Amino acid sequence: MAAALRRIQLGNALAAFGNGFTVPFLFVYVARVRELGDGTAGAVLAAFAAAALVVLPFTGRVIDRRGPMVMVAVGAVAAALGALGFGLSSTGSTVLASSALMGAGIAVLQPALATMIVWCSTTATRSRAFATQFFLNNLGLGVGGLFGGLLVNEHDPGSFTRLFAIEAAMFLVLLGVLAKVRVTRPVEAPVAVAASTEAGSGPGSAAGAASAPSPSGWGLLLRDRSMVLLCVLGFVVFFSCYGQFESGLSAYAVEVTRISTATLGVALAANTAMIVIAQFVVLRLVERRRRSRVVAVVGLIWTVAWLAAGASGLVHGSQAVATALLIGTYALFGVGETMLSPTMAPLVADLAPARMVGQYNSAFALVKQLALAIGPAIGGLMAAGGAYGAYIGMLVVCSLGISGLALLMGRRLSEREDRPASLVVARGGAGAAVAGEPERVGSSA
Repeated sequence: MAAALRRIQLGNALAAFGNGFTVPFLFVYVARVRELGDGTAGAVLAAFAAAALVVLPFTGRVIDRRGPMVMVAVGAVAAALGALGFGLSSTGSTVLASSALMGAGIAVLQPALATMIVWCSTTATRSRAFATQFFLNNLGLGVGGLFGGLLVNEHDPGSFTRLFAIEAAMFLVLLGVLAKVRVTRPVEAPVAVAASTEAGSGPGSAAGAASAPSPSGWGLLLRDRSMVLLCVLGFVVFFSCYGQFESGLSAYAVEVTRISTATLGVALAANTAMIVIAQFVVLRLVERRRRSRVVAVVGLIWTVAWLAAGASGLVHGSQAVATALLIGTYALFGVGETMLSPTMAPLVADLAPARMVGQYNSAFALVKQLALAIGPAIGGLMAAGGAYGAYIGMLVVCSLGISGLALLMGRRLSEREDRPASLVVARGGAGAAVAGEPERVGSSA
């Protein structure tokens, strides 16, 4: 499986590189280069997000029934056609259609690739696999954005056409890289059903399995209270961080902290640099600790980050201090992100029955997309109204809420779900985990 996992991670990096190549320039391209106006550019970004919300509820079931490669192929081709359409579009209707097609393609790629990682990993190796994915995603986005910025010229529409053509090629290369990957669906071992009773009864309990056929789909997922709580926690996480980067926090930095747009770029670079530099150092520190407590610490770190952002707007007479506080805010977000990458995505996989890994991954991706749609809208509205004090206060409360929700979730998780590494060590290492990979790693609670 090691060779297959390497190809999957290469595919992740290629997809991220393609996204970084063009996504930062969509607004400028539509509004300025094609001269379609800010309203159309905003609608394009909305269509990009809305398409993801439409396709994700159905993606997981297809993955679980047909395998993730089907959705990798659909997603890669749709994203490639959407990107190419962007480069050739000159009217509002065509850029909207291209945006929706590309957004849908990229959306279905996320749970499909995540499911492939789950199928190619074990409880012992999953945290490192997802941490590597997150590292490569950020590296690809950063490098793609750098090269994209060097290639485009606002006064030369042809430079953007070339940019989108390169992105389309990246998605097709992704498909080519993964076409030869052979992954095997995890076996639903009977021993896992007994293990799932450790934390009580639920959809995955032995009694339920013995008395009736195992249910599937959204009904089972929504009855899984641990997964529902994880989705609520995930929404708050994505709302509090990623949902603010390009809306409320950026507006606060420019309007209140009074930094230049160039310095804002430095702050964003500090976030990416922190992730790239610290990811594997942080991984060694957290991979054997309780996942719920790691996420709770992230909430505290982000509380400090938002307080630092608030303080940057209160410093008078020392712009250097204000700028340092603001850049520190983005760096602290990066630290928290490196702690989440080996924690939340593997937990989604460990909560899922083997036959529903795609459904669980798609549900979590849907939660992320909802947060990324609602977060910028709320942040942008509060920024437009000048309610910056209330804005910082809201996000401090959200960050503390992350800690509270994480600790609450920890009370519902079994030992294997919350700290799988400890059980791997107790059973004699990674080999034991491979042999005992269950239908569901833990209970539904």
